[in-house]
Amino acid sequence: MTTEGRESPEEGVRGEVQQDRFVAGQDLTRWKTPLGRILAVAAQSITRILGPYAALIITLGIGLVVAVALAVAFGEVYESVVNADGVAGLDHPVLYAAKSIRSPTLDEVVTAYTNVGGTVGMPLIAVAIMIFLAIRRRSWTPVILMLSAGLGSLLMTILGKPLFGRTRPDLSDAIPPFEHSASFPSGHSLNSIVIAGIVAYLVILRARTAKARVITIVVATVFALTMGLSRVYLGHHWLTDVLAAWALGIAWLSLVITAHRLYLTARTRHSKEVLS
Repeated sequence: MTTEGRESPEEGVRGEVQQDRFVAGQDLTRWKTPLGRILAVAAQSITRILGPYAALIITLGIGLVVAVALAVAFGEVYESVVNADGVAGLDHPVLYAAKSIRSPTLDEVVTAYTNVGGTVGMPLIAVAIMIFLAIRRRSWTPVILMLSAGLGSLLMTILGKPLFGRTRPDLSDAIPPFEHSASFPSGHSLNSIVIAGIVAYLVILRARTAKARVITIVVATVFALTMGLSRVYLGHHWLTDVLAAWALGIAWLSLVITAHRLYLTARTRHSKEVLS
C-alpha cells in the first residue's frame, strides 16, 4: 500500500517493525518455546522465497485448517456434554431467567443491538474499521488480518450448524423476528468476539499508554459478551451455544495473532538482514 522509502515512522513496513512488535514492553518477535522458534524459522524461510505477505497468508491458511479441525473436534465434545446434561443443564434455567426480565421496551432495545452483530451490521462495521486502519497505517496487514479472521469465524459457523444441527429454543420462548437455522454455534457470538478481538489487537499494537490498552480491551470484551448474551435473552440461542462460540472464537483469534507475530518476526529479521 506504500513504498518503503516514503513511509513515516508510524506507517507501512517501518511502523510494523518499529512499533507493532512491542506491546507493554514485550517483544512479540521473541519466541520462548521450541515450537515457536521452529515456526519463526519456517516463516522466515517462506518470506525469503515468496515475501512477507505471502508468509502471512500461508500461515493464516494453515491456521484456518487447524481452526476448522478444532471446531469439529470441539463440536464432538460439546455434543457429548449436551447429551450428558453437563453444562447444558444451565440452558433452560438461564432462558427462564431471561424471560423473567423481558419487557416490550427492553425487547426492542436488545433486538436493535443484536442486529448490529448480524449478517449485515457486523460486516459493514468490520469493513469500515479495516479500511480506516489500512489507510491510516498505509499497510495491507489490517486488511489481511481482518479478512482472515472474519472468514475463519464465518466458515466455523457455516460448517458447524449443519454438522451438528442442534435445535434452537422453542419459538414460543423466542422474541421475533424468528430464526430457523441450527443453533450451534451462535454466529453472532462467534463473529463478534473474533472481530472485536482482532480490532482490539490492532489498536493495542499502536496504543501509547496502558490506560488506552485497558480501555480497548474492556470495550471489546463488553461488546462480545453483551452480543452473545443478547442471543440468550432473545431466546434465539441456548447459553451453551454462546459459550461454545466464545471458546471457538478465542481459539481462532489466538491462531490469527500467532500468524501475525510470525509475520512480524520475519519482517524484523528481514530488515536486519538488509541493513547488515
